Amino acid sequence: MKRLYSPTLLLSAFAVSLGSCGGAARSAADLEALAALNRQGHSPADVHFMTNMIPHHAQAVLFAGWAESHQASSAIQIFCARMVVAQRDEIVTMRSWLLERDEPAPPAEYSRMRMPAGADHQAMPGMLTEAQLNELDHARGSDFDRLFLKYMIPHHEGALSMVDGLFGSYGGAQNDFIFKLASDMYADQTTEIEHMQLMLATYPSGRQGP
Repeated sequence: MKRLYSPTLLLSAFAVSLGSCGGAARSAADLEALAALNRQGHSPADVHFMTNMIPHHAQAVLFAGWAESHQASSAIQIFCARMVVAQRDEIVTMRSWLLERDEPAPPAEYSRMRMPAGADHQAMPGMLTEAQLNELDHARGSDFDRLFLKYMIPHHEGALSMVDGLFGSYGGAQNDFIFKLASDMYADQTTEIEHMQLMLATYPSGRQGP
């Protein structure tokens, strides 16, 4: 019978230890150990999830990586640095998983103006448009902080909906490795959303946007 899991169950059963400024980065050794446990079959839903989550993560890594060069506050820079490390590690893991199964793997780096082959933009909610990326790229200081939070919160919420879609799909996440990886993503990004909402609320127009 198909297993269905609620977000509440996912968070309680697979909660991870997180720092106060975003998801804790898993070490390469941790990821390798997790990958070594994966000896089960997979479904088209699993491949679809991995294929679309890679460019979704890659876009987040792209604009989170602007924090230092765009004079973000120290709090935003620390948050972004931790998130970039964690999501880059997950990208490496997801690409390896696909390639080991002779499935096409999107590139690790996000290419602006061009979606990778096999990726489905409609299946990647929360992705920034090119206009939004340009707006953020031109911002500096507190303006960058506020815009970053304004855009990264729905970007993370989009990732949560992708996990929900995986668990609601026929045959999705029956593989224990996929289930664990997606559940950890859900827990990490839920905690990060809560932290970003608190930071955004400190800006005078944080709730309304620029």
